[in-house]
Amino acid sequence: MEYSKIYKDTLLNDVLPFWERNSVDTVQGGYFTCLDRNGKVYDTDKFVWLQGRQVWTFSMLYNHLEQRDSWLKIAKCGADFLKDKAMDSKGNFYFSLTQEGKPLVQPYNIFSDCFAAMAFSQYAKAYGNDEFRLLAKKTYLNILNRKDNPKGIYEKSTGERSWKNFALPMILSNLVLELEDVLNQEEIEKTLDFSIDEVMNVFLQNDSGLIYENVLQNGTLHDSFEGRLLNPGHGIEAMWFMIDIGARRNDKKLIRTATDTVVRILEHSWDPIYGGVFYFMDAKGHPTQQLEWDQKLWWVHLETLVALAKAYEQTGSEIIWAWYQKVHDYAWSHFPDPENGEWYGYLNRQGEPLLSLKGGKWKGCFHVPRAMYQCWKTFERIEKNRSDKTGTLKNCT
Repeated sequence: MEYSKIYKDTLLNDVLPFWERNSVDTVQGGYFTCLDRNGKVYDTDKFVWLQGRQVWTFSMLYNHLEQRDSWLKIAKCGADFLKDKAMDSKGNFYFSLTQEGKPLVQPYNIFSDCFAAMAFSQYAKAYGNDEFRLLAKKTYLNILNRKDNPKGIYEKSTGERSWKNFALPMILSNLVLELEDVLNQEEIEKTLDFSIDEVMNVFLQNDSGLIYENVLQNGTLHDSFEGRLLNPGHGIEAMWFMIDIGARRNDKKLIRTATDTVVRILEHSWDPIYGGVFYFMDAKGHPTQQLEWDQKLWWVHLETLVALAKAYEQTGSEIIWAWYQKVHDYAWSHFPDPENGEWYGYLNRQGEPLLSLKGGKWKGCFHVPRAMYQCWKTFERIEKNRSDKTGTLKNCT
């Protein structure tokens, strides 16, 4: 089986056309992300995370795949909307806007900013625009200034139990490489060093091999809801970021540790009854606060496929390959909607669509196309190393 062809065909002939047809707001700018099963808009509010992610997607494909004018035009529609509508007077990015671009929710964390920085950097490269290049750098520096207190005045905790959250070092490890054309090499390597240390030495626990979502400021664990929280998809996604960094630096130890961590997380979080990866778990097996803990989500399985493909390319591990086939079979038999296109986002524990939407407040044009592209290109490289006429994949070490 040529996995590269599956991912390529799905990206170009299914996923991208779905968003091209249905999401672009040609009147007000930006994108509609609340799309039902058929692609019809059911809510016109615009969520800044998803606006930035879609700008990034079409800009990245224009830069790395094919310079299609239609892709650049779609990217421009969102980039201009972000620049003109999504920032407050201090350069912080709101969480959500009306269709016209009037702010609805204040910039209460910096993840909108992270995706805006990614978007501006890729768009600047695609469009050759220094204004967006400078805006990408300014946004990134603002993220760094806020990283120790991401929510600022919107922080609701008292400070009595002060947490470090996994999401920021995780996203920085990928974001800084997205801004490679914008930042100097010293800044890139410094941020990579910081991210690797936080991800692999603070949040990854040596005894269990699991990644916790929250630790106390001194790096220790706490026996509470937040302190025991596991988000398997986050941990696995971060590991393919680590594998990419390891390949960039020729750091085989980092690649091996990241690969082992993917396996450990999957062993711990795979549903032994119905299959698929749980959304949330409690490290000690207690009930979680998240009532959706047993749902099976699109992005978790897609990021797992990317991580496993990259790990197999780097290590040729038979264990990794067995896991890839297991996750591939589950994901491709449950999430795609062959009748209407794209992937369902939310399944119940049994693997049935819980919501029929193709986009909403959290699901947009990002995880599906990014994973399709990453797996396509990874398998292209792997498939060049076929070992025999039967098409068996050989070790790539």
